[in-house]
Amino acid sequence: MDAIFKALSDETRRLLLDRLRARDGQTLTELEAATGLTRFGVMKHLKVLEAAGLILTHKAGRFKYHYLNGAPLQQLVDRWLEPLTQQPLARAMLDLKTGLERNTHMSNDTKPSFMLETFIRATPGQVWDALTSPDASRQYMFKGAAFHSTLRAGDPYEYRAEDGRALVFGTVLDAIPARRLELTYQAAWMGPDVKASRVVHEIAPVGDLVKLTISHYDLPAGHDGLKEAWAMIAASLKSLLETGTALKFG
Repeated sequence: MDAIFKALSDETRRLLLDRLRARDGQTLTELEAATGLTRFGVMKHLKVLEAAGLILTHKAGRFKYHYLNGAPLQQLVDRWLEPLTQQPLARAMLDLKTGLERNTHMSNDTKPSFMLETFIRATPGQVWDALTSPDASRQYMFKGAAFHSTLRAGDPYEYRAEDGRALVFGTVLDAIPARRLELTYQAAWMGPDVKASRVVHEIAPVGDLVKLTISHYDLPAGHDGLKEAWAMIAASLKSLLETGTALKFG
């Protein structure tokens, strides 16, 4: 938490986060031009933000892209701001969490629309089970949607509501237990004319923790709300594994 507050205390670093919030996946050159800072100055501040976990990077070809990571900010919201949501003055603070997230794999020539990274006190197997088990997923997903799939590449999957409706659906592209889950992504509320996008979950042990990275590629225009949704889902999954109780979102 100290690193996050230190990073946010600087006006220039907040400006960089604002730029990434407005448009994710920018290069160093783009951030330099947008802020009017020197290249060295931007690099210096980006290192502080990256060390605090507030931004993530993805290299594709010759370029390195920067993304706002919503997970740490969501944790701040969950810890201190959510209990104040009924107080009008606190609503302005909650706007901080609107529009966040991002991660990756696939071709070196593609970059995700956004990335999200969070650290969970669990084992890789526990995180994998939480992602793929119907009983676990229905506890932290919106509307109690449960994940159903054979987990074989090329087979379909669904997140089903309690009444059996498929809220999210698509095809399993890659499934490596306790390491990687890659899916095409379509949602019932988007309509049949919206092209499928792609979501990648990557699991990596880091000491006693597990790093879960979620990347969403080709996010359909007009559906930026999925960024905030992924941040909430990741926070709820983390809470479930660490405390035994998922977070509840209204």
